[in-house]
Amino acid sequence: MKTNRYILASLLLVSGITLAQKANLNRVNKLFEMRAYNQAAEIYETKERTQEVLQNLADSYYYNTHLQNAIKTYRELFLTYGDSIDIEYHFRYGQALKGVKDYKEADRQLSRYFNKPVNTNAFIASLEKTTPHNFKLKEIDNPNVGSDFGLSFYGDDKVAFASSRNTNNPSYSWNDLPYLDLYYATMDNNGVMANITAFSEAINTDSHESNAVFTKDGKTMYFNRTNTSRKKSDEERIAHIKIYKAELVDGNWTNVSALPFTSNAYSTEHPSLSKDEKSLYFASDMPGTLGGFDIYKVAINNDGTYGEPENLGATINTKHREQFPFMSENNVLYFSSDGQEGFGGLDVFRSNMVNSVFDKPVNLGATINSNVDDFAFVIREKDNKGFVSSNRTGYDRIYGFAREENMLTKYQVEGIVQDKNSKELLVGALVSLFDEAGNVIQDTIVGDKAYYIFKIEPNKKYKVRGTRKAYIPQDIEFSTDSEGAIQHNIYLSLESFADVEERVKENEKGDVQVELDKIYFDFDKSNIREDASITLNVLVDLMKKYPSMEVEVSAHTDARGKDQYNLDLSKRRAASTLEYLVSQGIDRNRLKSIGYGEMQPLNDCIKDEGCTDEEYDINRRCEFTILN
Repeated sequence: MKTNRYILASLLLVSGITLAQKANLNRVNKLFEMRAYNQAAEIYETKERTQEVLQNLADSYYYNTHLQNAIKTYRELFLTYGDSIDIEYHFRYGQALKGVKDYKEADRQLSRYFNKPVNTNAFIASLEKTTPHNFKLKEIDNPNVGSDFGLSFYGDDKVAFASSRNTNNPSYSWNDLPYLDLYYATMDNNGVMANITAFSEAINTDSHESNAVFTKDGKTMYFNRTNTSRKKSDEERIAHIKIYKAELVDGNWTNVSALPFTSNAYSTEHPSLSKDEKSLYFASDMPGTLGGFDIYKVAINNDGTYGEPENLGATINTKHREQFPFMSENNVLYFSSDGQEGFGGLDVFRSNMVNSVFDKPVNLGATINSNVDDFAFVIREKDNKGFVSSNRTGYDRIYGFAREENMLTKYQVEGIVQDKNSKELLVGALVSLFDEAGNVIQDTIVGDKAYYIFKIEPNKKYKVRGTRKAYIPQDIEFSTDSEGAIQHNIYLSLESFADVEERVKENEKGDVQVELDKIYFDFDKSNIREDASITLNVLVDLMKKYPSMEVEVSAHTDARGKDQYNLDLSKRRAASTLEYLVSQGIDRNRLKSIGYGEMQPLNDCIKDEGCTDEEYDINRRCEFTILN
């Protein structure tokens, strides 16, 4: 009995510990759901490293940009639980690896995620010649800086931004920093802020406020504000964000109200006005988004009401985050995304509006984007100056920039391919670009306009070559060194073999052939006779004259005799002819032999009787068709 009591007591103790551990896990999971990632990570580190614990711990580090810890935990997660891990963790693992510039392993994870090859280094290299501008960044001299971001233009001489500098505010559980308030300030030409002033309590509350944008007259402000209550949705307790409008009346901000399309069930954030102030662009995770957050626009009607929010679609939005839209005075949409191909984290992209449609976004490149989050881009394009926010130092900071044209995009060679004599456009011609060592570095087959264009680099020597079937290739050399030009317009005028060589003709089927005297073979033989060799030497000389010429040697019989016998005989004769050409110094790779037997007669003699010897003789022949 005594033993049983001890056993029972032990069981009750173990059961109590298990229940306590489960209760503690429920508590930390709630912290994770509420996005209190710092607190959650500390507690998860003390727990048994189950799949759920490792997933949430890795995500807690990832969302707070503790990337080394995130990578270490994601790696442990995949090594321990392997194929049972949801594919989305490969995306976050890949993004974390990009954040420390481990592109090789990041590409491996993201290639698995996207189910297609990802090569970040090649992408970065290509941007050097394709992104339209380069940027010179300088961190804003900002007294009493906190976590500052989202600067916007406030009239002609002021700026507004969000900051966590108010230490009297409560701390935000996500990152343990004070809640954000909105501030305005003056800024001199050297990028130094002064007269930094908090907006009134009508704007700044005990919650987060950020991302203010103003109408040109300065009398209307749109901004973000986080809900004070949390909404439980999809098993997560989230404080969603709404866009608010405020009006300046007698020098005071008043009439502060949430826009009618906002909701307690989803977030609307990062407002930006179009040039005519008739459209408001914003980010949202409302129902109907393609992913985490999408860019939307909504009409602002003349009577102050709003239309229905319109998703900008799959050209702009991905299944991940698209946020921080900004519409410039030139109708260029700038935004940040981690779903478009980039350097890691959020990158800044641009998309031109053409006939009311946005074109494919372009990454702004390495002079402004980093391997972590870069966002809240604004610019006055007439001045080529603006601001961007980034957490590249580990904290959100505001950077001013000057923008200049990327001269590498100016280095290019372009032109068309045409027939030298008829001036006809040679659709389907191949144009190749060679470097100084003779390596093909780019090539293209020209389309309906026979147009080609290649991006090139300064201080290099190049050769461009045009080729087309039955045409003589043309090579043109040029350089982009100090004595060369930036842009080259090179028209490639190819001359057909038929226009240059009397023996080259185009037949009724459109095949271009070298016409030789008839080749004779002894009866039932395939060896090359002496008289045939004299004829074939004409072709040898022609192919040596044009080293790019490729030829198909075909042999044909008449209809007399058995089909298979004729086919085999023609194959032997064609092969024998090819071998003779090779013996005379023609590269085997430039030749092809084929025997057609009696399958391609030139007349109606398709039976082994009913025609004269002369008529049958027409079909016994060798043909030499130019392939290239």
